[in-house]
Amino acid sequence: MTAREVALAVVRDVFPAAPGTPERGAQEALDYRTRKAGLEPRDRAFATELAYGSIKMRRTLDWYLAPFLGDRATTLPAVIAEVLRLAIYELVFTRADEHATVFEFVNLAKKHGHKGLVGLTNAVLRSFLRDRPTEPAPDDFEDLDEYLAVAYSLPTWIVRQWRATFPDKVAEICASVNDPAQAAVTVNTLRATVAGVEETFAAAGVSVARSPYVETTLIVGDAAYARAGERAAVGAWFSQSESSAMPVAILNPQPAEHVLDVASGRGNKAIQIGARMEGDGTLLCIERDERKAEVLKNRLAEAGVAAGIVIGDAATELLEPAQRFDRVLVDAPCSGLGILGRHPEARWRKRPDDGARLAEAQSAILERQSAHVHEGGTLVYAVCTTDPREGAEVVGGFLRTHDFTRGLIPASLEPFLTGEGDVLVPPGIDGRDGFYIARLERRT
Repeated sequence: MTAREVALAVVRDVFPAAPGTPERGAQEALDYRTRKAGLEPRDRAFATELAYGSIKMRRTLDWYLAPFLGDRATTLPAVIAEVLRLAIYELVFTRADEHATVFEFVNLAKKHGHKGLVGLTNAVLRSFLRDRPTEPAPDDFEDLDEYLAVAYSLPTWIVRQWRATFPDKVAEICASVNDPAQAAVTVNTLRATVAGVEETFAAAGVSVARSPYVETTLIVGDAAYARAGERAAVGAWFSQSESSAMPVAILNPQPAEHVLDVASGRGNKAIQIGARMEGDGTLLCIERDERKAEVLKNRLAEAGVAAGIVIGDAATELLEPAQRFDRVLVDAPCSGLGILGRHPEARWRKRPDDGARLAEAQSAILERQSAHVHEGGTLVYAVCTTDPREGAEVVGGFLRTHDFTRGLIPASLEPFLTGEGDVLVPPGIDGRDGFYIARLERRT
């Protein structure tokens, strides 16, 4: 298979035409298809750019195609529609050899459609090159949010939500979530030093810089190198976004304390906590998914972090009622609107009611686990979304009915402070993930 054929296969895996066919994630589909095709690194990179780009920019591509397809867009076989999207992406967003691009995609249409569809594909692409349509402009749309949604290929409801939350940054966010996400690693100070890991990346020719917000986070210039080197690091460092590392910096666990990590997942934050505790104190993790809990157990052991693991739903009573902790981290399951830039298909799988639906579960977890905070203790609530229904509204409702108050946030995070004193990181800007984080303290 060629790179273009692989890209088409990936897109069709992500957006299957047959009802009931399971959707694959873009990364999963790409790994499977490129491995099966045996692509060389250069061709794999090209297939990745085409597949990810056409998935991400789907709405913009359909806008470009609309004048050339007219009513035929509604009856076009799904595979031919994907061929056209891939071709337009290559023509608009890459340094394509235009005639070669048309030739290759017309040939690809021949493999999947009859003569009439091949002729249509050829006519659409040649008409596109002849007319050279300009990019979307604000005057083409009824309002600015609709323009931003089409220009940057996003659901309009997400743009409207960002405007309500970040009125002065919405255009920058829309543009930024289409840029490459920032790559970062967290240093496990039980196994290495920040300076030592910094030197490792620099010696490999990878750009590296210390985060101004989290002292154990390094921003690196090569995400692929970081992922490839993580196994060899044997727990000394691991890939974790800068924003994702902020909740533990805000929690600030100390040696000799008792700490609870709720919804631990694969354990990034649990390792951060354990490193800050320096092997002194107790750490307990709660994780609902048994498979993730097994990964968590293995990663903690590799990192040199001693911790107990409880498997179960954090919205239910899993611990003894009288059990108390000095610090509790609730990294609640959420809609993931803050990490759209990391997953090209994610924007098309979110729904406007996700925030309201998930807020019920988040409130239940917060309610249940807050009971295990010592008087004078700290609870940090975090979600990788900027939907206010999952962040400020969950915390605001909790504070109205519980004997907690907002605590102080580290001075380094002041640029992200809201009027209420919580941390809200805009998605996409400088490659960061969007996050909401609140520090709450139980009154004595």
